[in-house]
Order: sequence, then C-alpha cells, then structure tokens
Amino acid sequence: MVVNIKYEKRTVLQALRYHFISRREIKLMMILVNVFALLAAILYGYKLISPLPFIMSSVLWISMMFAFWIWLPLVIYKKSKTFQDQFEVSIEPNHFFINTDTGRKGWAWREFSSYYETPGFFHLYFDRKTFFLVPKNVFENAESITEARKILADAFGKRKL
Repeated sequence: MVVNIKYEKRTVLQALRYHFISRREIKLMMILVNVFALLAAILYGYKLISPLPFIMSSVLWISMMFAFWIWLPLVIYKKSKTFQDQFEVSIEPNHFFINTDTGRKGWAWREFSSYYETPGFFHLYFDRKTFFLVPKNVFENAESITEARKILADAFGKRKL
C-alpha cells in the first residue's frame, strides 16, 4: 500500500499532543499536579492555608498545560523538517519504506518498537522518543485504513504501545 504524505500543521500539532500525553511520566506528573491543585483549592476554601499555595498550584497547572499543549508541539513541529516535506510511504507486510526526492529508506517492522493509533494518525515508534507519524487522511478510503491497521497489528503483535 502506497500513500503520499503532506502534513498539515494543525493535525500534526494534535498528534504531538497525543504523543506527549501518552507518555507515562507525563501522565503521572499531570495527575500529581492536579491532585496538588485540588487539595490546595479545598484547603484554601476551608481557610486552612494561605492563598500562596493555591496560587502556586494554579500557576504550575497553567504552565504545565501550556508546555504540553502549545509550546512543546510547536517547538517539535518547527524543528523537524520532516513535517514540511512531501513524500511517499509504502506500508508492506514485512517493511515500511519512505520515498523522497533524494532517495529511499526502508525498515523491517522489527526495527520499530511499538505503534500507537490516535484518531488522526498512526504513530510508529523506533524507541520511546523517536517516532514517525502516518496521517490517516492520506489513505484513499476506510478500507485502506483498515488494511494498514491489519498490517500494523500483524507486524507488531503485542508490541502495541
């Protein structure tokens, strides 16, 4: 199966948000900050603490959400020239190929560690931080997406993220 990829900034930013939010350490940090913020709000509401911890927890929560929702995806998007390029991808039962104007690169599926599917993308991970995004909107129809999903499921087996 061959698809032509040209990334759209809006959808890539959303995919990068999914990437960050899916990380276990970020989920844990978000839970801890939210618990701290809720606890500070409750304690402040009962006048058991001064406003400073409540304000600090609110600022921490807003800063964290800004970092993971806006700043980090924008930085990654601007740094990576892949998102500005246009190229062709071949998804085959045993391999994954990228064809550009300058050449062709292929990987056997065993070289990927896992994959993760979001509403708009297939995230193909080489390791915990290095991944490749395949947008679903480049497929011709729903059957093509189902075929790609089947190839990925067969290739990765239980290694799904």
